[in-house]
This record gives sequence, structure tokens and C-alpha cells, in this order.
Amino acid sequence: MNIPAAALSEPTMKPSSPGGEGEPVNQRSRAYQGFRQQIIDARIRPGQFVSQRELMELLEMPLAAVRELVPRLEAAGLIKTVPKRGLQIASVDMKLIRNAWQVRAMVEREAVINFARVASPETLARLIESHEAILERALQPQPDATLERDAQAVDWGLHDLMVDTIGNEILSEIYRVNSLHVRLIRYDADSMRPVQVVPAMREHLEFLHALASRDFDAALAHMMSHIEQSKHRVLAGMLRVGQ
Repeated sequence: MNIPAAALSEPTMKPSSPGGEGEPVNQRSRAYQGFRQQIIDARIRPGQFVSQRELMELLEMPLAAVRELVPRLEAAGLIKTVPKRGLQIASVDMKLIRNAWQVRAMVEREAVINFARVASPETLARLIESHEAILERALQPQPDATLERDAQAVDWGLHDLMVDTIGNEILSEIYRVNSLHVRLIRYDADSMRPVQVVPAMREHLEFLHALASRDFDAALAHMMSHIEQSKHRVLAGMLRVGQ
């Protein structure tokens, strides 16, 4: 399987289809995609309170669309309604971390097994090249201003690509929602600083080189280790923030 090069760039949040496959993009789905992008861009903080009118301004959507959006966000565990205070973005605690990383491990195990079967040598070569470029930038004495943004694009791009390659839209949507929880957790832990980019890229490269060598057992072990190590980095980051 030769995956298009465009799929290796900044991952885009696919329009979801709450009403079924093929549902046209409408105000509700645009509002949802806008909310996801706010989390991706770290403009919404864990535990933050927002009103529906503030969401209107953030998302640049009418109140009707925001009102339709709220139940979906509540169902996904991304917000909760607090009487007399408004809407609260999901707070980060140990339960959320444990649950989010458990979902990651379950979904990505299946994704790795599938990706090992279908990823072409050309795709793996492009992925290795993009990771090595980020690693080289991160090792510079003074990392450039866009390193964090570009590192996140490459990091999440690999994970999203593997999950989407399964071809199961329900599973991809579950993973996308969970990835928003993970991004909220990472935002709270401030864990994608340049010092954290290096181990993440190196772990990805170990995985990719194992795939390229067709050592699939090693590739799976490397990815499961990477997911566990990413959780430890988040926990360490939260401890630093709490000091």
C-alpha cells in the first residue's frame, strides 16, 4: 500500500458523521471541528470554564450551532455542565490519564499490526526522513521557534496515519476523541517542550526502523514502549508543574 505523501503532513481532523456516513458538513459538525482545533492549538485549557457565548466567539459559530454542540462534547467527556458556573473543559487527573493511555495502547496495538502489513517501503522511508529532520532540529543548541509545532505534527501524524490505515471510521473517531483527551493532558503537563522532542523522535525512529527491517515483533514492542514512556513523560511534566 502506497500512502499519499499528503497524509504524512499535519494531521487534519476529519469531519465526523454523527448522523451517519455521508452526512453533509453542517454548522454542528463545523462547530465540533472548530472545538477540536482549539484543543489542538492549545487555546482551550483543561479545567477552564467557558460560557456558550464565549464558545460562539472562539468558534465563530452561531449560538444554535454551539447549543447543538454541547451534548456531543459532554458525551465525549470533553466538557461538563456545572450549575451556575457554565461549561467546564475536562480536568486532568490520574483517572483520565490512565483511561486515555489505556485506549491508546489498545487501539494502537491493532494499528501497528495492520500498518506492518500494508505500509510500503516508500512510506516508511518518508516517515523516517521526516522524523530524522525533526530530531536534527531538536538537537541544535538553540531549537527554532516552530520546532514544537512541527514536532507535534510529525508525532501525531504517524499515530493518526496508522490508525486511519485500518480503514475503520468508527475506530478512527474513537481514537480522535481520545487523542483530544491526550492533548489536554499534554497541555496541562507542558510535555512537548524541545527537551521532550528528542526521546519521542528517537522512540518513533526505533519503531520505524524495525518496520523497515520487517522485524514486526520488535516494531510492536517499540511502539508499546513508546506509548508507556510518553505517559511517564506526561506524569513527570505534571509533577514539575505542581512543584
